[in-house]
Amino acid sequence: QVQLVESGGGLVQAGGSLRLSCAASGRTFSTYAMAWFRQAPGKEREFVAVISWSGSMTYLQDSVKGRFTISRDKAENMVYLQMNNLKPEDTAVYYCAADKTPLRIGVVTTARDYSVWGQGTQVTVSS
Repeated sequence: QVQLVESGGGLVQAGGSLRLSCAASGRTFSTYAMAWFRQAPGKEREFVAVISWSGSMTYLQDSVKGRFTISRDKAENMVYLQMNNLKPEDTAVYYCAADKTPLRIGVVTTARDYSVWGQGTQVTVSS
């Protein structure tokens, strides 16, 4: 069974840090780009960050650039999102997702291009 499981969410004060982890199982995701999306209450799911299948390319949403970092450990089938200087507007459920196209050239940022999703982990930032 192909599965993505997120962990690392929680409650943090503004200015604090969290590191989200995404564990992939069921098959290797080493040839797939991996991304993080988030969904705040009453809002649509939005792209946060993506890392290419090779790990050589990353792209982040403008609002998190300079604060968030995405990385992956292909040997361990893990993806991470390091979040620093968190703001109340970062409060959301964060989802890990795997690209539906293997060995994609470049990266994509729309949810419809991702075929495997985790269950999400809640991040709450208090002011």
